[in-house]
Amino acid sequence: MKVINRKAKFDYQLFDRYEAGISLTGPEVKSIKNKRISLKEAYVRFRDGEIFLINSNVAPYPFADNRNYDPTRSRKLLLTKKEILRLQKKMEAKNYVLVPTAVYTKGRNIKVEIALAKPKKKWEKREMLKRRDIMREIEKEVKNF
Repeated sequence: MKVINRKAKFDYQLFDRYEAGISLTGPEVKSIKNKRISLKEAYVRFRDGEIFLINSNVAPYPFADNRNYDPTRSRKLLLTKKEILRLQKKMEAKNYVLVPTAVYTKGRNIKVEIALAKPKKKWEKREMLKRRDIMREIEKEVKNF
């Protein structure tokens, strides 16, 4: 099972990728294993020396008690202190941001892939779309011959 954040590739230039565990409740685990998670508007922030995944939407598990369930709550990411300090230094030095790029299972555990990224400018996004369209047209013409 793997859920990919396609918007991250479009909006950001991705550099280093890291694998982090995530702190979840039981019904959230079952819901994520059923691919009922959205990373579209999610982002990663530092708080008190820890890293949190904010605004990721985990749909409620239908067979669980969902009375006080908040689908967009902040979830703690599990990294070592050394990795957290390394990430903070890189972010401060080069003005990078942390972006969640994927959520997947690894054995019994659920992992979140985060990446150091730099936001793309509007003109860079437009240029990328133009290149993609041109490549599609070229492939169509080559295929017809």
